[in-house]
Amino acid sequence: MGLKAKGYLLGAAAAATYGLNPLFALPLYEDGMTADSVLFFRYLIALPVLAVMIKLRGRNFAVSRVQVGALAILGILVALSSLTLFLSYNYMDVGIASTMLFVYPIMVAVIMVSAFHERIGKMTIACIAVALAGIGLLYKSPGGETLSFTGTMLVMASALSYAVYIVAVNKTSLAKVATLTVTFYMLLFGVCLFAVRLACAGEIQIPTVSNWYLWGALLGLAIFPTVVSFACTTSAIQYIGSTNTAILGALEPVTAVIIGVCIFGESLSGRDIIGLLMIISAVTVVIAGPRMGMRLNSIRRLFPRINKQK
Repeated sequence: MGLKAKGYLLGAAAAATYGLNPLFALPLYEDGMTADSVLFFRYLIALPVLAVMIKLRGRNFAVSRVQVGALAILGILVALSSLTLFLSYNYMDVGIASTMLFVYPIMVAVIMVSAFHERIGKMTIACIAVALAGIGLLYKSPGGETLSFTGTMLVMASALSYAVYIVAVNKTSLAKVATLTVTFYMLLFGVCLFAVRLACAGEIQIPTVSNWYLWGALLGLAIFPTVVSFACTTSAIQYIGSTNTAILGALEPVTAVIIGVCIFGESLSGRDIIGLLMIISAVTVVIAGPRMGMRLNSIRRLFPRINKQK
């Protein structure tokens, strides 16, 4: 498997697993846990899992002083992105929040163009537009009421924090650090933020005794949308860059829709199906873009232009 193909596969896996956040988080919310408590245990449980993975892969935890500073900033950014997204669940439906979060690929593209003068092709711009249109079709507004301003601002803050994280991984000295090591320190600094917030609040919630099985939800939250997703995202960025990795994030709301249909018994309308097909098509074009262009040029050469006789 080529490096680019591996990068696209990792980017798709990162998006799909990150879309599992609501599946594990909502039962914990229903049990009375706050966003800070859920995220504290999410990051805390993920740390030893990552440490074992690092040792099994023969990696080490060594980083330079400059990289420690970058990792601290990155950890806070990711923690803030998680926190604001989880807080937004208190103000709007999870599906709506997950849909709105997908503005971050545009934020990534803007940052890459304005700060790093990256050229974005017409095909990439078209794919972003098609994916956003598909996301719009998946958007469901219960009763047609106006969305919560607080919830909207929280999702926008989450998207911006995530966008800066995606760019920073690719454009700092962290690009040369092993993926698992970056993810470990990122979560370590992130868990410190939640620990401070919980200390200031003076309380921490854990699953009730009668609902002990919810520790399984915390474990799932730590493994899939955290260890797997962040590690795959960091690795994908190193293979295919920030913009392409961000575009693959379109698979996150697709995951949310599939979970809603298969697990929570939600219905899938014709509009939803069209939206899903638009998103999948846009992502497919991004992945197959270079090869597709070569094939189209090859086909075009089979039909040479016929000069008109004067």
